[in-house]
Amino acid sequence: MADFLAPAERSALMALIRGKGNASTELRLVALLRAAGIRGWRRGSRLPGRPDFAFAAERLAVFVDGCFWHGCPRHHRLPRTRRAFWRAKVLGNRRRDRRVDRELRARGWSVLRIWEHELRAARLGSTLRRLRRVLTAARAPQSSLR
Repeated sequence: MADFLAPAERSALMALIRGKGNASTELRLVALLRAAGIRGWRRGSRLPGRPDFAFAAERLAVFVDGCFWHGCPRHHRLPRTRRAFWRAKVLGNRRRDRRVDRELRARGWSVLRIWEHELRAARLGSTLRRLRRVLTAARAPQSSLR
C-alpha cells in the first residue's frame, strides 16, 4: 500500500508518537508485577533514559524494550523500504540504551532490560524468575570491603 503522505509529513507525524502506556509491553509488566505481589516500583521516573519502572529502594531501573525498536536479535526484521534509515535508527537506539545503562550504573543503579517477547504468556514464568532474582540481589546487603 502506497503512503499517501510525503516523506517530510510522515516523518513529522511519526515524531509525535511516544511510547507511553504501550499495552503490549509496559502494561503487561504492570499486570505481571501486580499478580506476583511485587511492590515498591514506580513509573514515570525522571532518571536518565526514563526507565519504564524504577525500584528506588533497590536502586533498580527496569526497561521494557520493543523487539522492533531496540533490535531484538531474535525478532527484529528491517522493513523492506528505507532500510538504511531503519538500520541507523535501530543502531542509534541501541547506542542510546548502552549510554543510558552506563550512566545509571555510574549513579549506583542496577539496570534490567526485558525484551517485549519475554512478556508473552509462554515466557512469563522465566521473566518473573529473572526479575525476582535481580530484585533479591539488589536487596541483599552489600558486603563492605575492609
